[in-house]
Order: sequence, then C-alpha cells, then structure tokens
Amino acid sequence: MKVFLLLYVVTILLLAGVYSQFFRTPKKGDSSGAERCFCQLKGALDDCSCSVETIDGYNNLKIYPRINSLMQKSYFRYWKVDLQRGCPFWHDDSACAMRFCSVQTCTEVSEALKASGLSDIQDVPEGIKGTPPPNNGYTYIQPKNTGDEDKEDCDKQNELGYLNTTLSKETVAGFVRWAAHDDALDNFCHLEDELSSNSTYVDLLLNPERYTGYVGTSAHRIWKTIYQENCFKPKRGTNQYTDLSNIGVHNYLKEMCLEKRAFYRAISGLHSSINIHLAAKYLFSDGTGFSATPVWGANAEEFQKRFDPELTNGEGPHRLKNLYFLYLLELRALAKARSYLTNWNYYTGITDEDQDVQSAVKELLLVIKNFPEHFDETTMFAGGLQAYKLKEEFKHHFFNISRIMDCVGCDKCRLWGKLQVTGLGTALKILFSGNVEYDSSTQQDLDTARHTNFQLTRNEVVALFNAFARLCNSIYELENFRRMTTR
Repeated sequence: MKVFLLLYVVTILLLAGVYSQFFRTPKKGDSSGAERCFCQLKGALDDCSCSVETIDGYNNLKIYPRINSLMQKSYFRYWKVDLQRGCPFWHDDSACAMRFCSVQTCTEVSEALKASGLSDIQDVPEGIKGTPPPNNGYTYIQPKNTGDEDKEDCDKQNELGYLNTTLSKETVAGFVRWAAHDDALDNFCHLEDELSSNSTYVDLLLNPERYTGYVGTSAHRIWKTIYQENCFKPKRGTNQYTDLSNIGVHNYLKEMCLEKRAFYRAISGLHSSINIHLAAKYLFSDGTGFSATPVWGANAEEFQKRFDPELTNGEGPHRLKNLYFLYLLELRALAKARSYLTNWNYYTGITDEDQDVQSAVKELLLVIKNFPEHFDETTMFAGGLQAYKLKEEFKHHFFNISRIMDCVGCDKCRLWGKLQVTGLGTALKILFSGNVEYDSSTQQDLDTARHTNFQLTRNEVVALFNAFARLCNSIYELENFRRMTTR
C-alpha cells in the first residue's frame, strides 16, 4: 500500500511538472527580459510609411482570421515538394534523428491507411493531382470538328505554293522549353520540379511547423551561410565580423542602398517569423515519460532568448520590426496580384468547397487591398543599367538561399523552409518582374479584370498564401507573448 501511494504521489508531481511547463506563466523576475522585447516594438517602421500598431490591429482583427481559415481548405493544405534533393553546396550527413523531424508524405499516409482497411480516408483530391480546367485568367474554346477538315487539308496540298504549317513533336517540345526558360527569367527562387519522381504531396496540416529539436552545428550553418555569403554587406567595417546574424548590424544598414537593405530585412524577418513559430509551438514533453502524447506550448523563455535586446546585442527588437517589414512586402504582392489571384481557378474537384474558397480568396484580397498604408515597391530598382544589374544580383542571392534549403537536415524544417522561401520568392516575382498589370484607380469587376501573360504555377500560389499566413500567425503570436509577459 505504501509503495502504491508513493508511486501515486510521484506520478502526480511529474504530471504537475508537465502541466506547469505547458501552461507556464513567467515569474515577474524573469518576464522583464521578454517585456524588453516589446518596449521598442512600436511606432513607425523604417523604409515604410506604416506603424507597428496599424499592422497589429489590421492583421489580428481582419486578415489573420480569414487567412487562417482559408489555409485549412484542401486547395491550400497540399503542397508538392522534393525532400530528397541533395545539398548543392556541401556534403552534410547530419540529418536530424528526432522523430519530430520526419515528414509524413501523402503517399505514406495513404498507403498506411489503406493497409489498415479504412475506406473513408482523405487523400489528395483528384483535381489537385490532375489538370484543372484551363481558365486561370484565360478562355480557350475548342473548335468544332465538322468532318470537312481532312478533305480541305488534302486539297490544300495540291495547291501551288502550299505551306505546310504543321509542327513536329520535337519542335513543340522546343517551344515548351523556350517558354519555361522565359518564365524562369522572372523567378527569384528555385522552384520545385513537380514532375520529378522524388516529388510528392505533403499535407501541411498533418505536418505543422513547430519546434522539432533540430539545433546545433548543422542548423547554425544554414543561417550563417545565408547571412554571411548571400546577404549584402555594408562596405565599411564588416570584414571584422564573422556572423551578421549576431552583430549589431542594424547600425550598418543605413550605409546600404534601399534594395540591399530591404534584402537583409526580408531575410531577417523570415528568420524572426520562424523563431516565433518555434517558441510558440515549443516541445515541452516528447511523450516518452508519463505523458502519453507530446506536449507543445508557448515558451516565453525561448522567445526571450531569441529577441531580448540584452541577449542579442540590441538586435532583438529590430529583428521583430524586420518581421513587420516582410509582412508589408508580401501583403503588397498579394494586393498587386489581386486581379490575377481572384481569377485563379482554385480547383480540387470538391464542388462546394471550391466555391467557398473562390469566394473566400476574393474577400481576403479585397481586405488586403483596403489596407491603408501599403509598401511602395516602385522606389526600388528605379533607374537604368545600374538598377538592372542590382536586381539581377538581388535575384541571384535569393536564388542561392532557395537552394540552401536543400541543405537543412530536418525534413520538417526543410519542408517549411522551402515553402516559405518559395512564397517570398513568388512575392518578389510579383513585385519586381514588371509583368503584372495593376490599376488601383479602377473599380472594374474582378471576374473580367485583364492581366498580361504573367504566369504562376499552383505550387507558387499555394506557397504564396501559406507563406503570408505564417507571417500573419507570427504577428498574432506576438500579441500572445506580450500578454504572457505583462500579466
């Protein structure tokens, strides 16, 4: 009996420890660090006419609830990706061994559920795996065959000066390659090869972004390579520093032109967003002890470690402001491509849901359009040859970063890294390719809005919306951390 009581008491104490970890409220003494993260996070943002407070209110009340609901829909929850592609820059066999690093592909989920005999499983909708109707902004009418065409063609061959206008399969394939090459000129990042035998669909809702335990040399090498080898550096005084992610780089940004400064701020903002996700979904218990299932929750101490100015050489609040800068950048891209994206065919074959998604996207984009203080991308890359060279250099640097994502040793981190980098690359393509028609002064019906031959793939559209949804979630989570650290 005494042994039983002792075991009972020990179990209660251990469970209480897990409970307190999950629902942790920082002590007044250790919350001051997290509070310091927010004392400078207010007012106007550099290089923008917008304020932190404006974004907080508009995002948390109007945008985040809408886009969070939209990302639950079938069209946006499945993304095709190759997680087996090797790192092109260095040999790295330091794959994450923790079970939370793994990704369940839709093929694996489907095979496992079929083997279990379950017939009501949700597989990738056929409309996503197949080819949707060709009306993404265009109308194609198949001419009727009257039966006289063959006779007419035969007669034409007997006419003097007949010109054979048929094309060989090789020529058609060449046109396809040329078109792909032309499209690639506008791309800012390496796009997933959806036809690759290694590419497979992933259900993003079954593989959420959260803390996996992927830390150490391999993870540090990724960000160090991004900052040191692919971010632009101030010309004066940077050679003495070994890691731009840890120095007080904010003071040096003013020495750089707007385009180079914007590049750094976008990458820093993405890094900050990912760090917020990891702190908001921190792994408190891996489910191997008395807790039967893993426990994730918000960790204010982890947030403080990444953003407290005293622990980051004063950079923490600036990193958070860079998140807001990136938010404005992607918000503007969605507003600029509003006509194109409203006319996009969000087709899965699930009729009722497809209609709801089409309406929800239209409503979301209208809310985004009405944001009062959009980022002005026309101030960037304005000029002649020098501006063109700078944009090509900008594009080359970002393309390298998209390839670095194949060096991430944690599959789940790689998945979300590739998705968010592809989303940002798509936003940059919209903003700076020069091929998107946009006229904010007209009120014409969106269903008949015209656009140029600007083209996106389904993978780009899904990445664009999901990447922005991650930024919306980060800003929403900031409010939660603010409440945690001030109560």
